[in-house]
Amino acid sequence: MCNVAATVTTDLASAGHVAWPAVLVLLPPSETKAAGGEGSPLDLSGLTAADTLTAVRAPLAESLVGLADDVPASRRALGLSPAQDGEIARNATLLTSPTRPAVERYTGVLYDALDVRSMTRAQRSRAGRRLAIASALFGLVRADDPIPAYRLSAGSTLPGQPTLRTLWRPALSPVLAGVDGLVVDLRSGSYAELAPLPEAVTVQVLGERADGSRTVVSHASKAHKGRLARLLATTTGEPDGVVRLRALLRRAGLHVEHPGGSRLTLVVPVP
Repeated sequence: MCNVAATVTTDLASAGHVAWPAVLVLLPPSETKAAGGEGSPLDLSGLTAADTLTAVRAPLAESLVGLADDVPASRRALGLSPAQDGEIARNATLLTSPTRPAVERYTGVLYDALDVRSMTRAQRSRAGRRLAIASALFGLVRADDPIPAYRLSAGSTLPGQPTLRTLWRPALSPVLAGVDGLVVDLRSGSYAELAPLPEAVTVQVLGERADGSRTVVSHASKAHKGRLARLLATTTGEPDGVVRLRALLRRAGLHVEHPGGSRLTLVVPVP
């Protein structure tokens, strides 16, 4: 199996420049992914920040394909049950299976709420520029980057390899640091740890009961963040800071509070 750590480049000075939009929304991935696709097999050179991130992506992909030959080891490394062996089969064909745009590959509650398929052509084009998705395998992909179905989570550790955080942080952090516009970070904790972005705007979702008391919502927060991402991906507005972002969201009818710093709180009613 290929040793990822041994192939990660230590010189990022020559990394290609990525043209980021004025507003970038970072989404978490999902464990569930749509099958199939109509795109050509994976071409790492065509993904975002290929000059910088291929050094991690390529050996990780090769390791994942090789690991698929050992089903019990794959189950242990990926946290799968025998009923999920189909995920291992997906990994086995990672380099040869068809691709589809990343924002259409990921599925689940957040992506159902994002609902890119219902967007107008202009909205979809804007979403393609503004949305990026965290990935344990690819580090970061833009909405329209063509990727295959795969199974690898941020908390997974491949046999004989360092943690994914150890692998990704040196390569991915400079890429995200190069974003000079407003970043709204909706990544979940384990994916944010792959490359922290302290200056990004983060959003906590709180549920408010009829009596005014509040509680942290968990599963439902994915749907609310999906709808929030859709708004930010399609609006013609380009807020340049947390205060103007809050104003934009309030004009859209959302109850958003700014407790301080780069944090926002989205307050939603609890049934």
